[in-house]
Amino acid sequence: MLLSVLSAAGSDPDDKSTKPPTLEDAQESATNAASWVEQNWSTWLSIGLRILLIVAIAVVLRVLVRRAITKLIDRMNRTAQAVDGTALGGLLVNVERRRQRSQAIGSVLRSVASFVILGTAGLMILGTFQINLAPLLASAGVAGVAIGFGARNLVTDFLSGVFMILEDQYGVGDSIDAGVASGEVIEVGLRVTKLRGDNGEIWYVRNGEVKRIGNLSQGWSTAGVDVTVRPDEDLEKVKATLTEVGETMAKDEPWNERLWGPVEILGLDSVLLDSMVVRVSAKTMPGKSLGVERELRWRIKRAFDATGIRIVGGLPLQATEETAPDPSAGIAAPSAYASSTSPQSMAASPIAPPPNLSK
Repeated sequence: MLLSVLSAAGSDPDDKSTKPPTLEDAQESATNAASWVEQNWSTWLSIGLRILLIVAIAVVLRVLVRRAITKLIDRMNRTAQAVDGTALGGLLVNVERRRQRSQAIGSVLRSVASFVILGTAGLMILGTFQINLAPLLASAGVAGVAIGFGARNLVTDFLSGVFMILEDQYGVGDSIDAGVASGEVIEVGLRVTKLRGDNGEIWYVRNGEVKRIGNLSQGWSTAGVDVTVRPDEDLEKVKATLTEVGETMAKDEPWNERLWGPVEILGLDSVLLDSMVVRVSAKTMPGKSLGVERELRWRIKRAFDATGIRIVGGLPLQATEETAPDPSAGIAAPSAYASSTSPQSMAASPIAPPPNLSK
């Protein structure tokens, strides 16, 4: 049939010598087409079945991998919920943050798995049609190298963000010091992290630029207060007063929740001629050390005022008792030249009078 159509299309309608197709010609064309289909149907069927098998395997493998990733994320969430509310859970990240982190990790892993599986299946389908994949792979490799050189900072930021999420270096709500900027984390992305500074400004920090991270919101914080008193104060009295302040503060709201340990008097930090420093320390909730330090100073000052202990530091101490001024302080020291009979006065050569010019 295909041959008859081509012959009819290639014939000249003005040529009188061309004979119209007969029934025998049509039967011969149909026989040739049927024989061609009979010879190639096995190849078509093989290609179709191969493509169907590749698509089915890719779909099943993608579903299994995504389901395995989902189960892994759910297991991580159940582990976080098991330690929540315990002493160990207080030192770890809370459940909500672990849930957000696990969801981010799961999304990245599922996207990577889908891209790898579907991309491999697509290349296998193209190979089934006897398409030479060598130029395509070579072009993709060259394009990948060019993109890698041109967008190396973007790739670095993305990889740094992935490892940051996997290692749980920080999360939303943490107070961190990233070197280039510091503040509270308000958004975590795979390329950029947003920080809220102390003055309200927003810092956009690329993950690839962060060389070190100081997280102030994980584990616990330490509140330290240096109390400077006079060197003649009674150390036992000072220690008893500080102990009472710490015990009272640990019982009051909300400091009983922010203090994760007793207020400890570490002892004398330094002893000088005009002062001595007593070190006070306490383990606190993450990010609450500054508030605990301010409250400790407030309570220590009030307790010392009530017990008569003076806090010194800064300006030098003034005299406690005013003394009468020395009357001889304003008199100059006696001079040996004031007496005409002193050896110094006699040894001094007199000044000769000027000559009389009138003579």
